[in-house]
Amino acid sequence: MIKIEAITLEEAYKQAAASLKCSVTELKIEVVQYPSKGMLGLFRKSAIIVAIKENKKSEEPTSQVKSEENIAESVTRARVESSFEKPKQKRETQRETSGEKTLPQSKPSKSKHETKREYQKTSHTIVNNTIMPESFVSIQDDEDDLNYEPVYADESYDDDVDTQEISEIALKVKEEINELFNLTCFQIDEIDVSVHDENTLLIEFKGEDAALLIGKEGYRYKALSYMIFNWINTKYQVQLRLEIAEFLKNQEDAIARYLVNVYENIDRDGRAQTKILDGVLVQIALRELRERYADKYVAIRSTRDGLKYIIINDYHSN
Repeated sequence: MIKIEAITLEEAYKQAAASLKCSVTELKIEVVQYPSKGMLGLFRKSAIIVAIKENKKSEEPTSQVKSEENIAESVTRARVESSFEKPKQKRETQRETSGEKTLPQSKPSKSKHETKREYQKTSHTIVNNTIMPESFVSIQDDEDDLNYEPVYADESYDDDVDTQEISEIALKVKEEINELFNLTCFQIDEIDVSVHDENTLLIEFKGEDAALLIGKEGYRYKALSYMIFNWINTKYQVQLRLEIAEFLKNQEDAIARYLVNVYENIDRDGRAQTKILDGVLVQIALRELRERYADKYVAIRSTRDGLKYIIINDYHSN
């Protein structure tokens, strides 16, 4: 018997066959751990198997012996049952002649305790419902409910924060998120969680490998912000502002420089339209434009390809 660890099950089978000097069909294999690619490059698992070479010759006589034993057991069981049935039939005929009526034996009713236990078992099969908050841009445009970015808390978010103080929530989140990321292989400093405003927590990642959590074009940043937001919003009813290696600050600086020309067009013509913005940029631009032009219609629009841009217009015009 040997234990093999490899990236895939196929590779593990090949190594086991090579080690035992036989074909894969002659192996008796038990999978100890199935391989997993993990999530975002984290928690990857290798395939682990335990293999032993089967001896077909020795198995054939044992199977024959087992079949013979089963046949003998069934024959003796039939004989015993027939011997018990005969006196039983005699007793039934005697009861019929004496005029006794045999009532069918009723099945024992289940006790209240058992029925209660069964009810409890069925009541635990609950569908896993993820609480999804309203879109940050759903006030002015319904189509954006499906494509929100959980980075900023909208000013129109009116849900009450739990009776817990936001500072106490920040301490709990800091303890839990550091406990989680201590299990990863990334070299990062202690994650700082602080109060951004009365409804929002600021979570900051710093350290040697912090930039790796951003990913190409911010795809890891987007995934992390979505997962952390759903966690803290569901459990503590608070919003999220996520900063990883100054990624958010750099994005805000870039969008601020771009919006200078957009502001000029709005002040001159009364309306404007941004270029195609991706990921976090569209949310940052939306927040800045709504703060500066609160009296205008500011909303996200989508192209046929699903790309996002922002329009700014007067409420009475199309």
